[in-house]
Amino acid sequence: MTTKARKFLPQVAGKGTLGLAILLPGCGAPVQSPYTETEPGLPLPGLSETEQSAFARGEALFNRPFAPQDGLGPLFNQDRCGSCHDLPTSGGHGAEPVTKASRFDPVEGCSTLPEHGGDLLQSVVIEAARAMGFGAERIPPGATAVTEIRAPAVYGLGLVGQIPEADIMRNADPEDADGDGISGRPNLDAAGRAGRFGRRAQHTTLAGFIEEAIRLEMGITTPGHPEELDHNGVPLPEGIDVAPDPEVGAGELELLVAYMRFLAPPQPILPEDPEALADIEEGERIFEFMGCDACHTPAFTTATSQSPALDRKRFRLYSDLLLHDMGPELADICSPGILPSEWKTARLVGLGHRSEFLHNGRAQSLSDAILLHGGEAAASRDVFRQLTDQARSQVLAFLRSL
Repeated sequence: MTTKARKFLPQVAGKGTLGLAILLPGCGAPVQSPYTETEPGLPLPGLSETEQSAFARGEALFNRPFAPQDGLGPLFNQDRCGSCHDLPTSGGHGAEPVTKASRFDPVEGCSTLPEHGGDLLQSVVIEAARAMGFGAERIPPGATAVTEIRAPAVYGLGLVGQIPEADIMRNADPEDADGDGISGRPNLDAAGRAGRFGRRAQHTTLAGFIEEAIRLEMGITTPGHPEELDHNGVPLPEGIDVAPDPEVGAGELELLVAYMRFLAPPQPILPEDPEALADIEEGERIFEFMGCDACHTPAFTTATSQSPALDRKRFRLYSDLLLHDMGPELADICSPGILPSEWKTARLVGLGHRSEFLHNGRAQSLSDAILLHGGEAAASRDVFRQLTDQARSQVLAFLRSL
């Protein structure tokens, strides 16, 4: 247990005076939020007419079902982006899991099994491929880990893309130089830029994040990747796919980027009852005393932007966008250069809309999700275990409000 946690643990059973930024301290009366956020699924406030149009067209494309004649498949998981991002609205999280597999060796490192078609398995084939005997991809031989991944919400990703690089790097401490037990590190690309998108922060840009999802989840080729997917590493016969490559153009990708860039983060879920509001306020204070905010950084401010809707906006995130060792309980598949136990700090905004938690949905309650935290989060987890029933309830009430 950390010194900070020991100091505040005896105090966490009572009502405090550290209010949420969205509440008046001490009385729980709602005030105008200083953060950029809306009801789930709505665009950022202050969009220009041109940006509004791009958002609407991008949203329509995001939720448009594709057919084989449009380029769907031959291997795919879903026929539209919105199939995996529709709860509670377009752009939210998804209930349909996808299967990923990898091979990890302590000496050789991580393999995403490219010789067997990569780490993401496609579970559906178009009718023409089925008629030739092809079915769902199989778990590759040699895989040491197989898992289901639940799609997170994409609310607010445009603001995430506008965070100054220095603000992300400022929180990094890969060697734990300050000795606090937290050693988050950025996932750097070949140019040295910090990743922001994906469970392992493997993408530095929204465009790259979106393009990979379209290719791997829907089997749709793009200008940057005009080749069709293999079936477990074996090329499919010519003629199965009838759509000319690339199956989506740069203009369509730009619309999808515009939709996600201008999709706002969701506002908190706040009860009207003053007592319940006070519990949420106290839960936020306990969350900080537990040290959870060391990784779940509450908020960031965007850099300057030509778009007023993105320009120097304060928004809530509850993530530092860094990789952390979460211990053996959460060790799973690996990624290149990333250990099976390392994950990007999950964004907590929007948590109140979910009913399953962690990357694979294995936790059916927020309490279970906290208790599965290990590694760098073990000290905070242990404090949570020792809280009074009332204090634990207040922490969970705060998390459900996000």
